[in-house]
Amino acid sequence: MKLSVIIPCYNEVATIETVVEAVKESPIEDKEIIIVDDCSTDGTKELLRDRIEGRVDKIIYHTRNQGKGAAIRTGIASATGDIVIIQDADLEYDPADYPKLLEPIIEGKADVVYGSRFVVTEQRRVLRFRHRIGNKLLTLFSNVLTNLDLTDMETCYKAFKREIIQSIRIEEDRFGFEPEITAKISKIKGIKIYEVAISYYGRDYREGKKIGWKDAFRAIYCMIKYNIFR
Repeated sequence: MKLSVIIPCYNEVATIETVVEAVKESPIEDKEIIIVDDCSTDGTKELLRDRIEGRVDKIIYHTRNQGKGAAIRTGIASATGDIVIIQDADLEYDPADYPKLLEPIIEGKADVVYGSRFVVTEQRRVLRFRHRIGNKLLTLFSNVLTNLDLTDMETCYKAFKREIIQSIRIEEDRFGFEPEITAKISKIKGIKIYEVAISYYGRDYREGKKIGWKDAFRAIYCMIKYNIFR
């Protein structure tokens, strides 16, 4: 099966090249790499043009900053693989985990696979307690509304059969993508969702982490919007 790796990217000049190399070196041979630069202003765009074009399959440049969800939407529309996976452009998630994420789909057990940072059988950087509790509470609220039993709704690592993810209209432009997509896949009849443990090397805000408390309120809004009013 061919894998499409979508890398939404905004102001990641310090990490994007390392991430691209890690994705290229991941154990999955048949893959396409699609980078969507969301109008970076820190030199990322120039680095992509000077050093990375020609080393990946596609680079798409947004002409204005729209948000992570918009970049993911652009990348998904361009994907041609049998399976689509989202890869952040920082160093928090390890592409060496791709085989674990793909295995349930390849074996016919799953249509969607979530990589959980909280099923601890792999390495995990210890970060702030409040971040963990925040993620747990958001996941709990999402589970109440979707009737799923996830441990990590906010994870970046989500793998989808391409026909499923391309059939869903993604509306959120920023970090609301995670609760939106979870709500929408939960409504698909007969869909099979798996979780697998992944490694996690989270950043703090000094290292460039972008999501904040305002995004948590947006996530709650999205859960209510897409679970109750749609």
